[in-house]
Amino acid sequence: MTDTRHTCKSCSNEFIGSYCNICGEKVLTTADKSFKSILNSVLLTVTFADSKFIRTLWQVLRKPGTVARDFAAGKRVRNISPMSLFFVLNLIYFFFPLIQLFNASLTTQLLSPFSEFYKTLIATKAVSLGVDVNAFAMLYNLKTATLAKLMVMVFVVLSSLPLNVLYWKKNKFFMDHVGYAVELASFNLFLNAILLTIIVRLFGLGAYLDETILTVIFISTNLYFVLRSSYTFYHERSWRLVLKSVILILFLKVALEIYRSVLFFITIFMM
Repeated sequence: MTDTRHTCKSCSNEFIGSYCNICGEKVLTTADKSFKSILNSVLLTVTFADSKFIRTLWQVLRKPGTVARDFAAGKRVRNISPMSLFFVLNLIYFFFPLIQLFNASLTTQLLSPFSEFYKTLIATKAVSLGVDVNAFAMLYNLKTATLAKLMVMVFVVLSSLPLNVLYWKKNKFFMDHVGYAVELASFNLFLNAILLTIIVRLFGLGAYLDETILTVIFISTNLYFVLRSSYTFYHERSWRLVLKSVILILFLKVALEIYRSVLFFITIFMM
């Protein structure tokens, strides 16, 4: 690679070697798309956090899909990686009492299409623990709230799977789709968990926030993200952009239901 002339993805400078001599951008290789490489970038972000975090978060909100697109293309000097951004936001989500975007209480779980099967498992588990239904619900909700914060990445992976089908003609790596899904999760963690919690507590809106309102907010904000980001990341246009965005929202709902089922079984197992 050292004898090959490259054009920098960030500043368009021509150079020889692995790094641009003007801005420091690294030449992207297949190894840079591996999980190990992404994990290393997360560790670097936690150790050397700076203004890149704020700039990257602003990009996610203002121009959805840009961070994942630039990262996949090899433009990695100006922003931190989508995974690094997600890791920092998930730490905030884990340690502070925020709106439980990815959690599902026992009441919510019993609204699932599999509720009858769930009730059988709940009754069996309650008997084995020697508690009544009310006590079991309290124990379950405490346990699942903690597990949900640890398992957000499960939802990310589940939501990335349909992308491989919807956009299989775009010649993207699997980790590129994951990067996009991670940016989407980061968007939700900040906007629909952290920022929404601040607004609700600042203006005392907690009494008006129920499951229906949260669903409307979730769908509206995610439709904004998907429309903007699909245009930027996948280069979709016209009616295909709208159609695939609506399909993706439906897939996200399915991914959320599968995630909640996984969360339910793990919570029951861990009690």
